[in-house]
Amino acid sequence: MLKKFSNKILIGSAVLNASLALSTGAIAQPAAEAIATTPPTTPENSNSESNLSQTTLEQINQYTTENSSEETTQEQVTSVSQLRDVQPTDWAFQALQSLVERYGCIEGYPDRTYRGNRAMTRYEFAAGLNSCLDRIQELIAALPQSVSKEDLDRLRRLQEEFGSEIASLRGRVDNLEARVTTVEAQQFSTTTKLEGEVIFGAAAIFTGDNAFGGKLERVPILGYRARLNFVTSFTGKDTLLTRFQAGNLPAFSSVTFTPEGDLFFGAGPFETADNSLVLDELSYTFPIGERTEVIISANASGTDGFTDTLNPYFDGDGASGALSRFGTRPPIYYLTEGSGIGIRHKFTDGIELSLGYRADSGSASSPFSGEGLFNGAYGALAQLTFQPSESFKFGFTYANSYNTTLLTGSRVANLRSTLEAFQPFAGNNNLPVSSNAYGAGFSWQLNPGFVIGGWGGYINSRTLSTLDGQLNRGSLDIYYGAITLAFPDLLKKGSLGGIVVGVEPIADASPRLSTDLFRAGLGGDDDDVSFHVEAFYQFQLTDNISITPGVIWLTAPDHNSNNSDIIIGTIRTTFSF
Repeated sequence: MLKKFSNKILIGSAVLNASLALSTGAIAQPAAEAIATTPPTTPENSNSESNLSQTTLEQINQYTTENSSEETTQEQVTSVSQLRDVQPTDWAFQALQSLVERYGCIEGYPDRTYRGNRAMTRYEFAAGLNSCLDRIQELIAALPQSVSKEDLDRLRRLQEEFGSEIASLRGRVDNLEARVTTVEAQQFSTTTKLEGEVIFGAAAIFTGDNAFGGKLERVPILGYRARLNFVTSFTGKDTLLTRFQAGNLPAFSSVTFTPEGDLFFGAGPFETADNSLVLDELSYTFPIGERTEVIISANASGTDGFTDTLNPYFDGDGASGALSRFGTRPPIYYLTEGSGIGIRHKFTDGIELSLGYRADSGSASSPFSGEGLFNGAYGALAQLTFQPSESFKFGFTYANSYNTTLLTGSRVANLRSTLEAFQPFAGNNNLPVSSNAYGAGFSWQLNPGFVIGGWGGYINSRTLSTLDGQLNRGSLDIYYGAITLAFPDLLKKGSLGGIVVGVEPIADASPRLSTDLFRAGLGGDDDDVSFHVEAFYQFQLTDNISITPGVIWLTAPDHNSNNSDIIIGTIRTTFSF
């Protein structure tokens, strides 16, 4: 705005000076008479006037071109050099009013009235004069003889009368432009923004058997998960995330005895929650160049912080999208969580490489043997993501892990956490496990209201101990996969319908290991196939409140056809602020 006003002053000056110079020649008569007749000129005078006119028009075009690239809406500029009113009886007021009536250079107030009988402050008068200068320069550019000599004289006198104000304004505009440029270059200061998210979750198991064949009771539960995020930036391009979390929703696996069907916003497999406030995540993200981003995590960060989980609309970290942990993101990503580093690099807009290493947060800060950042539980992941268009993307993922778990699927597929939870062996149940995982996924938005996606993977896990001779060493071949259907803006803009159909991680154990697990009461191999069917509708009540009813149906729970199907009903209400 400052630059536009300054340019208009320059335009007005150029117009007046040129027009007055020409007034003894081309505009020697009143406007109507001047249009009808052409005064005699010598070739020398004609060339001089022509050159002067051309120079003037070039100046006007230059200033106009600069203004045309900026926003056209102009607010009035205040002259603070003097604040005395310009009265309707003043010559300057009447002169400007005459120009307004003749050339329509002021539109008036929003109700289309001019209110010419009211006093003006000097800044209002300056704005009016500037508007008339603007209008008259347009007329002269289109038809030089359309403005009379008398009106040009009035403008010249007005310019002389208010010369000090105009000069003051130009100086102030230049000064403000310099200050604005400095502020824009240094405008960012360290800021911290508070973001909150609260989930109310009501759920119940309506029917089914647990992993051991026992009947499940229908016990409705109501709980919550609350998060407070402190998002800090030091440069405007970096982010320090400090997240505190509390909750009291248990994992359904604490009664079903299988991680299948666990809710993402509840506790981890076989665990309960006790309302404790914990530091859930602490991470710092910063760019290196234009295409590389680095994420350093000091505590409990998920893989989704440094890679694309290839499951848009469903991966809302429990607050939106899918209800279950399995439906939220592919199991391979749960192998790499904790403290460490992640890197995202874009080779092009459509090709991205993600690399990450995370150590278990519980042991990463421990100096004892077998723990620490590199000697304890860890996960390392690499993913190459391709996005040939805005609507389609796919990727390939590899992960190597030690003593981490999938958090989804059967008991045997989560062997390490199962042994820790059920303690089937006397004494030592701390089984070291090493895994290599391979996965692929895609998402394809066929139209604005329909997205199809899917993922699949294979994991080979090896047991690295006999637990003091109680368990033969062996291996597990684990498979999983799913197809997802998303319906954005279903029934209401901002709402979402979703369906997940898949098989949670299912394990095939080597023979001797399978026999030992069977003897320990853990079932050995997963001989049957359990399907995970999930449907939900996320109704966006307001910008900050959503309500998501949904159902999860597990056939043959824990991949055992002897168990009756489990049906879980859930209503999730999310408040974000």
